[in-house]
Amino acid sequence: MGKIRLGLLGCASIARRHMIPAAIELGQFDLVAVASRDEKKGEDFSSQFKCESVIGYETLVKRTDLDAIYIPLPVGLHHRWTKRCLEEHKHVLVEKSFVPDLSSVQDLTSLASTNNLVIMENFAFLFHSQLKHVQQLIRCNEIGDVRSFRSAFGFPPRSSGDIRYDRSLGGGALLDAGTYTLRSTQTFLGSDLTVKSASLNIDRSSGVDIFGSAHLVNRKGLSSTVSFGFDNFYQCMYEIWGSKGRIIVERAYTAAPDFKPTLIIESINSRKTLSLKPDNQFKNILTEFHRRIINSKHRAQQYDELINQARLLEETNMIAQRTVIRV
Repeated sequence: MGKIRLGLLGCASIARRHMIPAAIELGQFDLVAVASRDEKKGEDFSSQFKCESVIGYETLVKRTDLDAIYIPLPVGLHHRWTKRCLEEHKHVLVEKSFVPDLSSVQDLTSLASTNNLVIMENFAFLFHSQLKHVQQLIRCNEIGDVRSFRSAFGFPPRSSGDIRYDRSLGGGALLDAGTYTLRSTQTFLGSDLTVKSASLNIDRSSGVDIFGSAHLVNRKGLSSTVSFGFDNFYQCMYEIWGSKGRIIVERAYTAAPDFKPTLIIESINSRKTLSLKPDNQFKNILTEFHRRIINSKHRAQQYDELINQARLLEETNMIAQRTVIRV
């Protein structure tokens, strides 16, 4: 298979600013069409990226000239449109969070398996070279044995009309910033995690959680503490604490293509900063999406990753609901 014929559901900012420019620059995708419910938005987008504009998501999904569809819609719309894409035998790259409940993820991965299709959640940070550097440092025993993981991702309040504050569209800090911290926890501590405690602080006016935290433990007793929110001083970091030192990543999830990451490595006798080259994580995840489409190996493992992420999100939410705090 050569170029993947790609369709786009919606004209979201992340698609316009990052994902579609990266897809075009890679040369591995042919952007065929964009679907919008707003004719003007669709025409503006199609004019910018030299593709066809169609009105309505269903119109795009049913096309026979597409191999894959990228879905940057709000979380509350992911289940419906991912399912329709899979039913029409299209591979799917979907924004995070994938789907807000475990049973829906299990249904969708089952359908994807039956039709031998890729579902990929757009955690671009997993494919940034800085993560590979961190993993290499751990393998080289730079900080000894891993003891715990800590992450914080949050930012100041958005405008009142932001979809993050719309409960019907899957808004809330857990399904936005929080989902990164849970996904990175699994990268370093594995999938066999249990949520031991969690809290969510609910905004009275919107009804969505605007900040929260969780504590997780794996079968070896290693722990993770994560904090998230969009009523916060900006943080975008994780820290791996080991028996001999620790590694701090200060721009863990949102490194732009021209950003030069730095890793802080501390031990009992030293503190050093490792400067890295810029990397385009959007191109990297699209390259991986292309690879998974043309190579059907390991799809069961990829489905399991989606299921485990949904399980941890659901556990966090369920435990936090016991002691909801309204602010």
